[in-house]
Amino acid sequence: MMNKRIIGATIPLIVLITAVVTGSAVYYILTAMGRGNDMAPTAKQSSKTDTTEPKIIFWKAPMDPTEIYDEPGKSKMGMDLVPVYEEEKEDEATERKIIYWKAPMDPTEIYEDPGKSKMGMDLVPVYEDELVGGVDIRINPVVEQNMGLKIEPVEKGFLNHTIRTYGHLTYDERRTGIVSQKSAGWIEKLYADYTGFRVEKGDPLYEIYSPSLLSSQEEYLSVYKNYKRNKSPLNKELLASAKKRLEYYDIADNEIELIEKRGQVQKTLVVRSPYRGVITQKNVIEGAFVKSGASLFTISDLSTIWVEAHIFEYEQNLVHEGQTVEMTLSYNPDKIYTGKISYIFPYLQTKTRDVIIRVSFDNLEGELKPDMFARIKIDTGSGKTGMFISSQAVIHSGDRQLVFVAKGKGKFTPRQITTGIYLEEGKVQVLTGLTPGENIVVSGQFLLDSESKLKEAIQKMIESKSGPAKAGKTAVKEDSDDFFDEMDDKPADDFFKDME
Repeated sequence: MMNKRIIGATIPLIVLITAVVTGSAVYYILTAMGRGNDMAPTAKQSSKTDTTEPKIIFWKAPMDPTEIYDEPGKSKMGMDLVPVYEEEKEDEATERKIIYWKAPMDPTEIYEDPGKSKMGMDLVPVYEDELVGGVDIRINPVVEQNMGLKIEPVEKGFLNHTIRTYGHLTYDERRTGIVSQKSAGWIEKLYADYTGFRVEKGDPLYEIYSPSLLSSQEEYLSVYKNYKRNKSPLNKELLASAKKRLEYYDIADNEIELIEKRGQVQKTLVVRSPYRGVITQKNVIEGAFVKSGASLFTISDLSTIWVEAHIFEYEQNLVHEGQTVEMTLSYNPDKIYTGKISYIFPYLQTKTRDVIIRVSFDNLEGELKPDMFARIKIDTGSGKTGMFISSQAVIHSGDRQLVFVAKGKGKFTPRQITTGIYLEEGKVQVLTGLTPGENIVVSGQFLLDSESKLKEAIQKMIESKSGPAKAGKTAVKEDSDDFFDEMDDKPADDFFKDME
């Protein structure tokens, strides 16, 4: 009886507990579902808001970047097209950027800040967009590292330029002379009997027998004896006239005194050297008959040597007369000879198109010999300052000279510049287009140039497309389709006639 009462009291309690647990579970489930439904739109909305996928401009073939499509698909080679995205826009100022300031009358007179030029005129700003030489490009940092790009700043300092060229040694024309015979005769004896013979002024060269000299001797002896007997002014004047005639034949005073002392005519007379130097040309042998006016010897004084050096046409404004020149020779490269520019030729050589400068060197020791080749060094630095960069950074593109300016964050801008003279250590002067401190690419710039030109060409191709009517096809593909359609409509004979 008791058990029935206990069971009867327990059953309602179990039912109550079960109801409470079930209600709680249902409440939590419904709450969770409600929260999920409330959060779903938020998540969907946030996904739409957070989506920052770049815009696709066009599609290109993987193997040919100039094969462009407006929609995804296959290339001519059957490969999947690759999307090309629009680059992220930078937060750049809309105002034009001033690169430097220049003088109105001289574009090479460059300043970093506004002010007055040397002529007192207001400086003119030069904007970046005026100097751009192509399309800006952006390179991924990883790709930039793989390309091996080397960046250096634009420098400003002394323009040290040294001309290094070659030259050849030659005779000093001012110290070279020719010995000519004044009267016809026979060479009885030759003292200077070989080329290279060194003579001093007054040394005997040869003895000559000449009928003209015999008659002049007889005339002189006759007048001389009359003067000895009667030293009248007339006889003195006649004696001086006869002596002058012998002197005109290059007969020295000591030879004339010997005639007076002996008192008789000499068969041969000695002709002495009027110059000091070395016989460089000998045109006579002993016993030969020589005509009046024949050139017998060429004598050059080698105490001074000329060197004729060759410089380029664009370097002629860097040299001047009196400028110091250093020379080295191959047989003794450690010794440096110093000379001065004595003359600059006023014309160019026809074949080599260069300018010859003449340099004088002292040669008292006789180390310098004509027809030697020499290395010439001319320091043209005169304290001038200016901008300069590595010559490797310059891209010579026809009539333009370009460099790539590094803007940071992988962006590079092609800039047109004007260069001046080439300097030491592979540098080149920059006249316009850059300012000191700008960073330029000195290695790998040709790859950047190719990328810039390719990007520029692609942009032009996109701009030239007429509109969405050609979507999914390239101009090349359309032309080929039109061609084959036209070929299908023509008979074979007419088609081949058109080809002919």
